[in-house]
Amino acid sequence: MAGEELLAHQLSLKLKRQRLKAERARALSAKGELAQALLASFGFPLTGAQIRVVQEISADLKQSEPMLRLVQGDVGSGKTVVAALAAAIAIECETQVALVAPTELLAEQHYRNFQRWFAALDPNLWPIAPKVVWLAGKVKGKARALALQEIASGADIVIGTHALMSEAVQFKHLSLCIIDEQHRFGVQQRLQLREKGLNSSAPAANSVRYVPHQLVMTATPIPRTLAMVGFADLDVSVIDELPPSRKPVQTVVVNGARRDELIARIQTALDAGRQAYWVCTLIEANDTLEAQAAEAAFEELSAQLPCARIGLVHGRLKAKEKEAVMAAFSRGETQVLVATTVIEVGVDVPNASLMLIENSERLGLSQLHQLRGRVGRGSAASSCVLMYQAPLSGHAKARLQILRESNDGFLIAERDLELRGPGELLGTRQTGEMRFKIADLSRDQALLEKVQSIAEHFAKRFPEASQALVRRWIGASERYAQA
Repeated sequence: MAGEELLAHQLSLKLKRQRLKAERARALSAKGELAQALLASFGFPLTGAQIRVVQEISADLKQSEPMLRLVQGDVGSGKTVVAALAAAIAIECETQVALVAPTELLAEQHYRNFQRWFAALDPNLWPIAPKVVWLAGKVKGKARALALQEIASGADIVIGTHALMSEAVQFKHLSLCIIDEQHRFGVQQRLQLREKGLNSSAPAANSVRYVPHQLVMTATPIPRTLAMVGFADLDVSVIDELPPSRKPVQTVVVNGARRDELIARIQTALDAGRQAYWVCTLIEANDTLEAQAAEAAFEELSAQLPCARIGLVHGRLKAKEKEAVMAAFSRGETQVLVATTVIEVGVDVPNASLMLIENSERLGLSQLHQLRGRVGRGSAASSCVLMYQAPLSGHAKARLQILRESNDGFLIAERDLELRGPGELLGTRQTGEMRFKIADLSRDQALLEKVQSIAEHFAKRFPEASQALVRRWIGASERYAQA
């Protein structure tokens, strides 16, 4: 029964892939001139892993069947650079690129990076810099109307949040969709973005309708077992090498009762001209939880570090307030940032060399690893302090020990799978929690290789029986197979 359930799940993804591959996409065969100009503007060489992944994407884009590729890489492995080079191929072929991120913070960071990189192109290599347009929910009035007009007129790169999926957004010739942290988007949202490509890419001369190529990225390394089960419909590329500039972060585990020592450690970092993060797991104090609230931590640090410039950011701040606080920290105007986990992705401050995480026992391994990745981005040696509230359970001890011993996101992901099981890690793959009725990925890993082989054969030879099997086990959720 477990094998049949895994087979049904595998078939649903295989059938989805078959349907997508039966559609047409624009074959993007660029000479590589824009990509070469972009490489020159970066000012740093690519790693071997980045070069390999760019080559895989380039080979996909040359095909007339749509690319559906997942790029996964550890924190700081350079996925955004790979995305920019993929975009360069589409732009050189005179088509449009859409890059969507789940938060305004992350989308805006992508916008700044792409703007900076493409504006720095040597005019001798590429005379006219590609047009980069920004669109998010906060873009209103005349600015929004102008952005919509530029998109409809064929702006080269459009970067934003789920706002790109609204009805008002019309592309001229969208050929490549890049979705960052794709697991944070609902199925319907990804469908809407795909439809933008369908609507924009139909040439007037004939009736062929093209779908855009899709490149999805995640900074959360996916264990091989989950990749086999949850992403069988995707080609997977792995950036398994960090740039030489990324230094390992020293991680220590400390009892939260030693707060005074840790605050003194912040002062030492500030005296050296560095910046620090203090991360809390709640916004407001809650009597039922022992987690320290960000607001209380802000008041405490302000009292104990009276000469320090301290900022506070959390999810309940208005977008403009949040943006102002983050911008001040990025510019070095504030020295310490007290924050909730909103800074998990999309924050890049090379001068920040110290991360303190309160009640770290409350967070999952992947989330802790993401937070730790906010430091170690500059030339200074960096540290991450995992503070805990005693007593620690055996499970919590094991998790914090893993973080202390390893900076390898892929190893951490495998250990996270062992400790937490697949249910929590798989998340919302199609219509909600992808929980198996009978199969257990921890117990039934040995079945996966066999199931993959059977699914390949079954989908080709017995399509009707395959669909019946999918309906039996997955039912209504199979209607989302176009996402």
